[in-house]
Amino acid sequence: MMNLSKLKTGILCILVILLSLSISAGGKPCLRYDFGSGNTAEGYIAVSADTVYTDERGYGFEPEASIQTIDHDGDDALKSDFVTSDTPFFYSVKLPEGNYKVTMVLGDAKGQSNTTVKAEMRRLMLENVQTEPGQFKTETIIVNIRTPDIDGGDKVRLKGREKDNEMVAWDDKLTLEFNGSRPCLCAIEIEPAENIPTVYLLGDSTVCDQPNEPWNSWGQMLTRFFKPEVAVSNHAQSGESIRSSLGAKRFDKVWSQIQPGDYLFLQFGHNDMKHRADDALEMYRKNLLDIVAEAKKRGATPVLVTSMERKSGIENDTLEGYPDAVRDVAAKTDTALIDLHAMSKILYKALGDDLDKAFQDGTHHNAYGSYQLAQCIIQGIIDNKLGLSECVADDFGHYDPAQPDPIDTFNIPASPMATSEKPLGN
Repeated sequence: MMNLSKLKTGILCILVILLSLSISAGGKPCLRYDFGSGNTAEGYIAVSADTVYTDERGYGFEPEASIQTIDHDGDDALKSDFVTSDTPFFYSVKLPEGNYKVTMVLGDAKGQSNTTVKAEMRRLMLENVQTEPGQFKTETIIVNIRTPDIDGGDKVRLKGREKDNEMVAWDDKLTLEFNGSRPCLCAIEIEPAENIPTVYLLGDSTVCDQPNEPWNSWGQMLTRFFKPEVAVSNHAQSGESIRSSLGAKRFDKVWSQIQPGDYLFLQFGHNDMKHRADDALEMYRKNLLDIVAEAKKRGATPVLVTSMERKSGIENDTLEGYPDAVRDVAAKTDTALIDLHAMSKILYKALGDDLDKAFQDGTHHNAYGSYQLAQCIIQGIIDNKLGLSECVADDFGHYDPAQPDPIDTFNIPASPMATSEKPLGN
């Protein structure tokens, strides 16, 4: 029998959330949170430093957060108080899977702020947002969340590492990481993001959302370079080949959700080349052809991406015939191609003596390296004249892998989760 006090708590939380729901100009329900210890803005849920996330509550800071509240006792209930921390902190809201528009008010009436925002599993969303005393910035991002469930009762077959408690990529809540030298969070508003394109990613460890520092991949940096007009749903995973992703039903999950107007970015090769069957390369090519056809049948735009080279592959390719197979399929099916293999070799040569500063081992990159590769992908979107290019962030400009960003000025604050264990695949 359910504990009566828990039942009452659950009912109370539901009532609070229902009371907080308001209707935006577009007719969509919103969840609104006002952070701090002062007066609560009308239509918002009050969130104080000790509001810890529980399933019953459905929102709150993740445990072990060191939150401070500052209240300047001003007339503006939303901006006169806020939360901050000397260390990164996480805020979660329980929600069904889907795309969400998240709007945040950042700043301090009497001090400077510096805020970097990551979502779910270290997806970079906002980079070093600066405000001066009395200045506030309202920033909007689009976050995709999902569960392993597939329509019809099936599930994605997750690896053990994907089931770990710290892995937030497949759970039933939206999680935001606030980082930076002085993050100042005044308010958050969340509403469903409907009628926007979704970019689905499938691939291996060089694409997936890596859970721990210092490992990183271009898929989790890609989000930083889009306007809040497109969602990125990253279904890549470490150690995966096309064959294993098909077997794990990662493609089935994407096929169950992809819609006309969406995109499917596909980058495999590092692990596919390890299959020793005589027909391994031909099966890889056949699978690419089948996937491209399936995406087009569903009204989505497939984009084929050749795998970036390994650190040792500047002069002599390490990926055998796999990049050429991708190029061949793209040409034969009139499918957009982003030749990351070629671009990465230009990038690595340009880095010269600093090449090691972009890698964590011979295959996997750190934040700097993946940030450069993500910009290669964005430039490929523009060069292919994809409709998605209209959603590229205004501050992107143009990226030339022969002229990478200076390493000494690169400053993406590290997340608190770290490990020396290598990702699967090499």
